[in-house]
Amino acid sequence: MWPSAEMLSNIKEASQSVVSTRRPWRVFLDPSSLSLPSSISETTTRLAHNLTYFLFNYALLLLLVFLLTLLRHPFPLLLFLLLSAAWYFLYFSRDDLPIAIIPLSLVTLVALFATGAWLYLLLAVLIAAVVVFLHAALRSTDELVGDDQESPYGPMLGDTPATGAYVPV
Repeated sequence: MWPSAEMLSNIKEASQSVVSTRRPWRVFLDPSSLSLPSSISETTTRLAHNLTYFLFNYALLLLLVFLLTLLRHPFPLLLFLLLSAAWYFLYFSRDDLPIAIIPLSLVTLVALFATGAWLYLLLAVLIAAVVVFLHAALRSTDELVGDDQESPYGPMLGDTPATGAYVPV
């Protein structure tokens, strides 16, 4: 069953919104912003806020860990570097809806299983998950500014001040 144009458009918009959330690496890697959380609730708040604030940085970190796991295997490494470039030029950098998503997805899946790189991808996901969890839990959210300073739980808590007005849920 082939995906509809609307579904592909939604995937494209979602991927562009993730790319638009990239943050400067100097902010992401600032060692002075690391501190131990004082409670479990502060840890979960930090996790939720940092995961949404640094989503693109964490995705690039996962890609970097995956490519580092392939360093001892030059053919899959070269293949996935070429596939990354193909994804960028044929899908992410275009404004119109490219038809290339289905062939690129198939080629990527075939490459993962044909080269045995799916094991390295699984290892990279496990390593990156630990690193992302530690960074998101230890990274203080006090100095993060901008419109992302609102609650990490989004519109669930509402935008009105606490004046007794009802907030739609």
